Amino acid sequence: MILPTRRALLLLALLSPLGLLGYLAPAALDVMLAADALVLALIYVDALLAVDPAGLTLRREAPATFSLGRAGSARYRWQNAASRAARLTVRETWPSVLGGPQPIRSVVVAARGGSEESLAVQPARRGRDSVGWLAVRSRGPLGLGQRQSRRELPWDATVFPPLPGSRLRQAIAEAARRQPGQDPARRLGEGRMFESLREWVPGDDLRSIDWKATARRTKLIAREYEEERRQQVMLVLDAGRLMASEADGVPVMEFAVRTALDLAFAAAHHDDDVGIMVFADKVLHYVAPQRGRRSLREILRALAVAEPVLVEPDYPGAFRYLAVKNRKRALTVFIGDLIDRGASEALVSAVGALRPRHLPLAVTLRNPELDAAATARASDERSAWRRAAAEELLAARGGALAVMRRSGVIVLDTPPARAGQAAVGAYLELKRKGRL
Repeated sequence: MILPTRRALLLLALLSPLGLLGYLAPAALDVMLAADALVLALIYVDALLAVDPAGLTLRREAPATFSLGRAGSARYRWQNAASRAARLTVRETWPSVLGGPQPIRSVVVAARGGSEESLAVQPARRGRDSVGWLAVRSRGPLGLGQRQSRRELPWDATVFPPLPGSRLRQAIAEAARRQPGQDPARRLGEGRMFESLREWVPGDDLRSIDWKATARRTKLIAREYEEERRQQVMLVLDAGRLMASEADGVPVMEFAVRTALDLAFAAAHHDDDVGIMVFADKVLHYVAPQRGRRSLREILRALAVAEPVLVEPDYPGAFRYLAVKNRKRALTVFIGDLIDRGASEALVSAVGALRPRHLPLAVTLRNPELDAAATARASDERSAWRRAAAEELLAARGGALAVMRRSGVIVLDTPPARAGQAAVGAYLELKRKGRL
């Protein structure tokens, strides 16, 4: 496609006053038409002399994964096989998670040579997207005409939630200060982790005899085991309609994702198996509890694409799915919110049913705006109704939380911004007391 440049349009605009002079001198109009024709011819010839942008070779080197809040970079390598330098204007669109449309930039590629450019990448939001294209315009030597071509340049990018880092270390340190006298020493008992060998004495279980060691030493040798300290932590993240609301201008879902990630890193730090289930009206993602970095990678992938769905969550269905998938005892951490009576009753029944096999912990994200509306001073009839509605919602919510506590569920009702710190502290306290 051949297009005029801004310089060409400005030149044509400068010739337009000749048309006004045509009222006084008819010859001026002929001069203007001739000049316009000349400029149009120059635009066409200049565009033909421009390097064909479709013939340029472009390669982009960029990572496929990013972390929200951390800048990255993308490197572009241009190659020009033509005998003339390519003067380019580039307009590019990145995946929406990386910011979408980018500012227009200029690139010069030497004749029979190459050019490199490095662009900063600042992730815009958590998620995954794979679109990408760019439009390239190549200007001619006179700067009057240009060629344009578009090429697809897909970029499969995933933006993970912000990694805990210092936030997690601070939460663990603060929790440790609240837990004086924590004893990290190993304890011997009937576990599955071999600890040492010793001489068998009357009263020991015959099953503890190590017959190979006994044969070597010609006396009875028994095995001692270290008490199994590794437990399972199962994160259950609600992605229903209530998670689409905002708190302090930030989607509640973002706070829930950060809370889940903080807990996952804390559990992995303490050598526990950790998994996650994200659900709405159906189970959206499920990662079975496992140990180490592999588990964290899978959880990060699930949390990267976890988005609220404007549907009523199916609590009974989700917890039935969890009961089938995970039969081993686990600390099951529900992260979400509850507000209306129908949803509250379903959630209370589903979470309470986890007892006694599992230890349920509910982290409910309390909406600060709802608290503010319930305590605001009523200045007119509308604000009075607003306050009454907020008080009624909070009363129903408080009743549901009380029922959960009476059914044996550990409840943390906390503002969203403090949910991660509170959840990690509760996990460490349960770990210290041996309740898992």
